[in-house]
Amino acid sequence: MNAPRVVVLAYGSGNVRSAVRALERVGARVDLTADPRAVAEAEGLVVPGVGAFEAVMDQLRAVGAPGLIERRLAGGRPVLGICVGMQVMFESSQEHGSTRPGLGQWPGTVTRLEADVVPHMGWSTVRPAAHSVLFRGVEEERFYFVHSYAATTDPAELLDAGPMRPPLATWATHGQDFLAAVENGPLCATQFHPEKSGDAGAQLLRNWLTTL
Repeated sequence: MNAPRVVVLAYGSGNVRSAVRALERVGARVDLTADPRAVAEAEGLVVPGVGAFEAVMDQLRAVGAPGLIERRLAGGRPVLGICVGMQVMFESSQEHGSTRPGLGQWPGTVTRLEADVVPHMGWSTVRPAAHSVLFRGVEEERFYFVHSYAATTDPAELLDAGPMRPPLATWATHGQDFLAAVENGPLCATQFHPEKSGDAGAQLLRNWLTTL
């Protein structure tokens, strides 16, 4: 069996080497690039993200990523967003008190967590959706989170999926319930960092590779 080819999108957002190494450890051939041809032809695309929502969106636009991601998804080509890379998949964010547009792949707005301690930093359990592929075998495990903002509305409640299978939402709690992951056909995303989540995160990445 050939190792799947995965591109980790290089657009200037933080330290992405840990994501590259984690994917290599679970059997992927990984390129760190924003080259349009490589992004289009890879079996899987990972969109990482750390820092502020607006800054990440600016960096994505600078390399033409919105169009690259849209074309992949339109062709049913898998994309995995991580942390802010998940948040930008939603319509907008209210980070820093103003509404900023996201990629609009899912309806909903990213908002600040209502909790006594923010940011949410550390290991937390999640409540996977029934029939989740990402969490197969790690349903009871903990994953590593570092964030102050999150989406809190199930996109399946806002999205008319018609005859298509609706998005699968996985939840976690820090002060309030929030979306820890979403699985929606070729588009998956996690609010936590699988590349920093030890054996559980490695298994989640293996599970994602099986969808490529």
